[in-house]
Order: sequence, then structure tokens, then C-alpha cells
Amino acid sequence: MNRIVLASMAVLVGASSFAAPVTYVIDPTHTYPSFEADHMGGLSVWRGKFDSSSGKVVYDKVAKAGSINVTVDMSSINFGMPKLDEHAKSAEMFDVAKFPTATYTGKFTKFDGASPTEAQGTLTMHGVTKQNPMSKKEVCGADASATFNRSDFGVNFGDKYGFKQEVKLQIQVEGSPASSGPAS
Repeated sequence: MNRIVLASMAVLVGASSFAAPVTYVIDPTHTYPSFEADHMGGLSVWRGKFDSSSGKVVYDKVAKAGSINVTVDMSSINFGMPKLDEHAKSAEMFDVAKFPTATYTGKFTKFDGASPTEAQGTLTMHGVTKQNPMSKKEVCGADASATFNRSDFGVNFGDKYGFKQEVKLQIQVEGSPASSGPAS
């Protein structure tokens, strides 16, 4: 899938409206990059998350334009099973010693009124970049999802056992303008 769908991009603003683009810093305490992938050729679906991510969203409400940039610390992978986490970090899978981060950069391409609903961009993972099929303060948020084939990025462990290579990525994210600190 060559797009990221921002299923519910909501921008909450105070009394003033935007006159220019606003940069929102992604709040790591309110951001949850998660994923699900096949196990054993359809036997079950394994789900996990990454505990550490960063980035920003630039949003111009008036121009209906903006961008998203997310960096994920691949060593923060968390299946909820330490042995599987260590295997995923190994050279056999994500090789986090060699490829410590994954990034997504995209531009908003569709809107519902002033709210972005879709972004298109690129995902870089495992050293490979592909076009990819995120209080009283101003905040922005998104529930972003994408589907990609992990073997396109050289992460094909399990393919010989019949594991499906399609992965569904989900990132729930909140951010605040860069000058006002994290959302609460």
C-alpha cells in the first residue's frame, strides 16, 4: 500500500486560528507505534510495539498542507516476550546494531475539511527506503496505519516456513507546537 491513512487526524486549537504552518513535536508519552505480522503462515497474528519514537508534524490549516516525520528506535521493539524481542533485534531479523532506526516521512495528500486524512511518503527500514503503501495547549493527533511487505526491506525471517511477509503498521501519535512542550 503506497499511502498512510490518517484515520482520525484531529487538530484542536485555542482561540486563535493558524496564520502560518505550525510545527508539532511528537510526544513520546502519547505516541504508540505498533504492528502486527503473520506467524506460521496464518496460524496466528503476532502484535508488538516500539517503546521509543520521535518526530514532528508540520501543519498549515489554511493552506491544507503539511508533513509528518517519525523516527522509531528499532532496539525498543516490544512483543511482550523478552526472548522474542532479542531475536527480533538480532542480525537474523532487524539487525538493530547495523540499522538502529526506521523512519517515515510523508506529506499530507487528502483532507476532510481542514483535517488531514491521508499522507503519502517513504518508509526506510533495515537500510532500505521504499515508497510507503502521524490540555489547553494546541495539539494534533493521528491514528496512522500502513501495510507493507517486510521482505521488501530484507527482513524475511520465516518466509521459508510459510510466514506471510505482509505487516500492518499502526502509529497512534499526539504532538504539541514545538515551543509549548509535550501534551499532557
